[in-house]
Amino acid sequence: MVMLDTLANALATIQNNEMRGRKEVIIMPASKLIINVLRIMQQEGYIGEFEYIDDGRWGKVRVQLLGRINKCGVIKPRFSIKYMDLERMPHWLRKYLPSRDIGVLILSTPKGVMTHREAMRQRIGGVLLAYVY
Repeated sequence: MVMLDTLANALATIQNNEMRGRKEVIIMPASKLIINVLRIMQQEGYIGEFEYIDDGRWGKVRVQLLGRINKCGVIKPRFSIKYMDLERMPHWLRKYLPSRDIGVLILSTPKGVMTHREAMRQRIGGVLLAYVY
């Protein structure tokens, strides 16, 4: 099996195990991007602790689930978004999030992976990666 989008696979695995009420999930293969997205989800309170497991091949990540995720997924295609478009964000927010203050969009910016709120605070744009609520 060839895996084309590891981030999409990781978020789908989290979503499926969250719906089944599981307490933890193993994501494989691991990557820096997946770990950075997990770090954002942890800071926002959607997941608990996670740890990288080096298995000698691609690596795995064990993630503790808290039962707080209603939906998560990647944004395809990965739209580039300028800071000026971030200010007029309601189009993107309406498309991927259920309500104004619920959930976050995750962006990859020149200063690293961050939420849309943090990107607006720092006044930088980036590429839309994923959403969580």
